[in-house]
Amino acid sequence: MKLTMYQVDAFAERVFEGNPAAVCPLEYWLDDTLLQAIAEENNLSETAFFVPAGEAFELRWFTPAEEVDLCGHATLATAHVIYTHLGYSKPALQFLTRSGVLTVTQQEHGLCMDFPAAMPVATGGPSALLAGLGGAPKTVLAAFDYVVVYDSEEDVRALTPDFVQLETLGLRGVVATAPGQEVDFVSRCFFPKLRVNEDPVTGSAHCELAPYWSQLLGRKALTARQLSKRGGSVACVIKGERVLLSGKGVDYMVAEINIA
Repeated sequence: MKLTMYQVDAFAERVFEGNPAAVCPLEYWLDDTLLQAIAEENNLSETAFFVPAGEAFELRWFTPAEEVDLCGHATLATAHVIYTHLGYSKPALQFLTRSGVLTVTQQEHGLCMDFPAAMPVATGGPSALLAGLGGAPKTVLAAFDYVVVYDSEEDVRALTPDFVQLETLGLRGVVATAPGQEVDFVSRCFFPKLRVNEDPVTGSAHCELAPYWSQLLGRKALTARQLSKRGGSVACVIKGERVLLSGKGVDYMVAEINIA
């Protein structure tokens, strides 16, 4: 069996920026064990697989460790592949996922994803969280991640997490955030439980970050920057109980997987 695989840098303006995702178009679903093995072999934060489903596409995302419920950058990468390489010409794509129907539309300056919003709520800071971050942040919140708020961009840049401590937490991961100097807010995202110690750019984290900062700043449209080594930018718009996340995809590689 031979499978075509695309590697796309998502939320990027150029190659080697943003978050790399692998995308594998399939005619039908393969065994989950094989899908997980491909993701582990790729050793990227996400590998996306999709199959046609009428007028839509079924879409699934795998880290090197397990399948996940929601992934932004691999959704953007998948939409990029369908529009750029597979001849899709309709203005909107619909993906059927574990998180419901996700719509992606083409815009003048990239792709816009319609995702569910998740407002984080105040919570106590578990000892492993505080130990793993090296001290108490200004505020600790929780949605599907712990969202820890700091006073400044410099505070977030300076974090040197203890990933062994953070791996023991009950939620998916830890998202550190603060007001930005040149954007509305910045973040860093840590997911050691998923074997992704620091994710370069995390679309799904902005489903919880954008509602928080929108409420705090009193604006629906926000600009964000993730402060990983690669870095990447995400434009966010709150729309009721949904959040629109926009960015670009850049081709890095087209490859062929050989499965004996």
